[in-house]
Amino acid sequence: MTQKRSNQTDIAQRLGVSVSTVSRALANEIGISDTVRRDVQRMARTLGYKSKHSMAGAGGDKRAVALVPLGSATSGLSGFYFGIVEGMRAQAAALGVALDVRLVNESVVTLDLIKKQIAQAGAGGVLLAGIDAWDELAAWSEEADVPVVLVNGSDPGMRVSSVSPANFYGAFMATQRLLDAGHRKILHYTHSYRPTIRQRQRGFETAIGRTPGAIGTIVNTDQRLTKELLGDILAGRHDFTAAFIWNDIAAVEMLEGLYGPQSPLPPTFSIVGFDDLPLASMATPRLSTIRVDREAIGRGAVRLLAEHIDGERAVQQLEIGVTMVEGETVFAV
Repeated sequence: MTQKRSNQTDIAQRLGVSVSTVSRALANEIGISDTVRRDVQRMARTLGYKSKHSMAGAGGDKRAVALVPLGSATSGLSGFYFGIVEGMRAQAAALGVALDVRLVNESVVTLDLIKKQIAQAGAGGVLLAGIDAWDELAAWSEEADVPVVLVNGSDPGMRVSSVSPANFYGAFMATQRLLDAGHRKILHYTHSYRPTIRQRQRGFETAIGRTPGAIGTIVNTDQRLTKELLGDILAGRHDFTAAFIWNDIAAVEMLEGLYGPQSPLPPTFSIVGFDDLPLASMATPRLSTIRVDREAIGRGAVRLLAEHIDGERAVQQLEIGVTMVEGETVFAV
């Protein structure tokens, strides 16, 4: 027996609206709210209804805005976010998504600002690069049915979707590299304000905990600035033979002092960074670090947002794999 094809009446019954509303929403006529239009289009896809009107791009369904932090884009992290944006743009072009990339001051990002940017772009969803979720944002996203994807971020509350590098496993890999070189007293210099960076600390702690005799020391950026920590290390105030630093910028800032001709440290002192920013390859010696595929993060974020715009409701946390860059700053003891 042939299965009955879905029609506009089926869509209307499922959503509790009139057939006229369904017809106008599918035709993208004026007088229909974006929320109703998206609901109708998503239900049509779910039921396999074939409309004579193209639903791709209607009602902002294929438009997105990406908010990129201005401070990071113009600082030492510019290489990091440039790669992410390049990945976003490439994937958006492949999927037919009109992507509007905008720089914002991350220190003053509010829900009103996000709403304004979405409205100006006529977008059906938003990508937040390096900006973490908060309660008001998550509640609004669900209520307004406007998908939000965190880029290089994560939401421990699992309220909005996110794409990030494998921070836990990358940190575990970095620490294990030092352990494999024979180091048993290792410092981790970290920055505890973002969930993604806290995952790196967890990876460090796990690797240390699994190795008999290994001792881990954690120093936070709110305890000591990079230059202050470097001074402590050179003055012998910490008892360790290697360091895993939370990002390449802080690690590179330490290199000259650690390996310069006036350094009092043993030649086997080792250091590993994270991110593999361009400056890591330009440093002397070449920094050993964890490579993050930044373009893959951008591509994954756009794919995930497109799925949500098309009706996917499940919150997803996508992790992009990382790799070890051997570099020249890990020595056996």
